[in-house]
Amino acid sequence: MPKVPCPTVAIETHGCKLNQADSGRLAAQFSHQGFRIVPSDEPADVFVLNSCTVTHIADRKARHALRAARRRNPQTTVVATGCYVQRLPEAVRALEEVDIAVGNVDKETLVRQVVEWRGEVPVPCATGTDEGVLSPRIMRTRAAVKIQEGCDQVCSYCIVPKVRGRERSVRPEIIVAEINRYAAAGYREVVLTGTQLGSYGFDLPGMSLEALIRQVLTETTMERLRVSSLQAQEISHELLELWSDRRLCPHFHLPLQSGSDAVLSKMRRRYTAGQYFAAVDAIRDAVPGAAITADAIVGFPGETPYDFDQTMGVSGKVGFAAMHVFPYSTRPGTSAAHYGGEVQPATKAARVSALMALAKDHAARFRNGLLGQTRPVLWEERRDGGSRWRGLTDNYVRVECESPISLANKITPTTLLTFEGDVVLARAQ
Repeated sequence: MPKVPCPTVAIETHGCKLNQADSGRLAAQFSHQGFRIVPSDEPADVFVLNSCTVTHIADRKARHALRAARRRNPQTTVVATGCYVQRLPEAVRALEEVDIAVGNVDKETLVRQVVEWRGEVPVPCATGTDEGVLSPRIMRTRAAVKIQEGCDQVCSYCIVPKVRGRERSVRPEIIVAEINRYAAAGYREVVLTGTQLGSYGFDLPGMSLEALIRQVLTETTMERLRVSSLQAQEISHELLELWSDRRLCPHFHLPLQSGSDAVLSKMRRRYTAGQYFAAVDAIRDAVPGAAITADAIVGFPGETPYDFDQTMGVSGKVGFAAMHVFPYSTRPGTSAAHYGGEVQPATKAARVSALMALAKDHAARFRNGLLGQTRPVLWEERRDGGSRWRGLTDNYVRVECESPISLANKITPTTLLTFEGDVVLARAQ
């Protein structure tokens, strides 16, 4: 095969932080093969879409991204991977924009398939390390590290078990080594992610999520650690005690989905509204000032006005720092796809709007309550090339500040001043 110096690859990631972790791994594999990683909106020799399929909107977004990549560069090699491909491989392969389609189970072969498809041997721009093969526009601040994959809980509405498979844990020494590689490369924060984090270690003797976090805190030098998502029934006092270490970010994403016990039962969730409240109280007692964020599904089959009022009530009582609200989307292959009691689109839309308005109000209250505090902020990027910088507090609040000097990839004590739009304006010290 002919040799080509430093071909470029752009990776666009949709969906969850688990996909972000997979994309990070793909970027490293491409880099080791001699490719240069560029931002996903730039023309590139290879475009990879790491797709989501949690809703029909996610499927549509994936198709749009693939077509946009072809328009940007008609000569690019367009690669589709991720959950959409895993669920509907033949449909994705039939898209005229797609050259290669690789499901989740074959992601480890993706780079090799791309090299074989192109019939060229990439020649690195730099040798020794991957320094210099990343675009200067791609900043090394936060990385997602996959600690487990798959789900055995099989909620009735969720397609994830079919596209991610059974639960399996990554061995702790692999996780520790990956985090230390990120630290050595200059990253300041990692997010521990997976499909069902609370199940971590069930297949590894003597391991659990608590034991893993302790090991990561002991054996790595990463400055900030974030846990991506936990279920209400997984919150324990023993786990929360770990947050006495300031390296663990005081942010808990605790999916709600519904505040109605009847709907939660039909969803096959493993907690009640009462258990959810207990988990929230335990977090706030153990980690004062922690941000609690959530997801909710509105318009689940059979959801009555009373059921929806229960969701509004729970959401109002908790007062989430942020909330993602999704209208229920039928996914073929799930149990809920066969349920009766469809909620009419207009009713569903009205309920989504009402819950989103409540969520927006509580998010504003949470941020206003932080004003005057000084919190550590990891600065990520310069906004629009000017002197305003964007970053995230330890408790996952988006902030901006003016600075004539570069704050790129620095963690600084930052005083939160005013709330404007959906960001907090601040002053870095």
